[in-house]
Amino acid sequence: MSRTVGVVIPAYEPDIDRLGGYLESIRETGVADEIHVELDDPTASTPDIGAADSVNRVAERRGKGAAIAAGFDALSTDVLAFADADGATTALSLVDVIDPVQDGSVDLAVGSRRHPDATITSHQTVLRRRMGDVFAWLARRLLAVPLYDYQCGAKAVDAGQWAEIRGHMHESGFAWDLEFIAVADALGCDIREVPITWDDSSDSTVDPIRTPIEMAIAMSRIRRRVKSPQDQSRLQTATPSESGSSTSAGEE
Repeated sequence: MSRTVGVVIPAYEPDIDRLGGYLESIRETGVADEIHVELDDPTASTPDIGAADSVNRVAERRGKGAAIAAGFDALSTDVLAFADADGATTALSLVDVIDPVQDGSVDLAVGSRRHPDATITSHQTVLRRRMGDVFAWLARRLLAVPLYDYQCGAKAVDAGQWAEIRGHMHESGFAWDLEFIAVADALGCDIREVPITWDDSSDSTVDPIRTPIEMAIAMSRIRRRVKSPQDQSRLQTATPSESGSSTSAGEE
């Protein structure tokens, strides 16, 4: 019997038409048993997202990581995946990310825009590309997991492994992906980087000035908490407020 899959979409001020089309394209692949949207800070005029099976509307901006964590916690499927609301990771590529977790080959699959076999159909601005290159360079040197891309908005994890990872997560915003990967590695999870087809969206809410500074600080925090993949005793358990309820502005 195939293992069930839940997909979480964290959203903040999304283009509803684009998001709805993306959810429909995910549904058409047949990979998702449930599609759940975590919608931050909607207004009274924000339309319903009819293509989703469930939507959790939260009257504040929690940060991308906190929204994903809440979505994962709300699902009861065997595999948990997320994708960014802009649809930059194609639905078929999301299937590629989910497949090795669904078939039990790995515990965590990480979509990658920077993998040599990835296909980029529309590039970011030069500034955002350079900023991303710096993030990846720093992460490879500060963290124990040597990947091409840590922050691509497409990842999938075994639900049992998420239950273990969850208690060690502190970040709630843009650095959540880095900590997610670092903690999974420290707990001994098998991790696979999966090249994707990626179409950049110009609608990113990442602040090009503030975010690099915040990311550098966050990487230092993560490095202190997760120093060695062989030493699980160094993992720090998060308090409930740290593991997904704090607000982190400018980090989606």
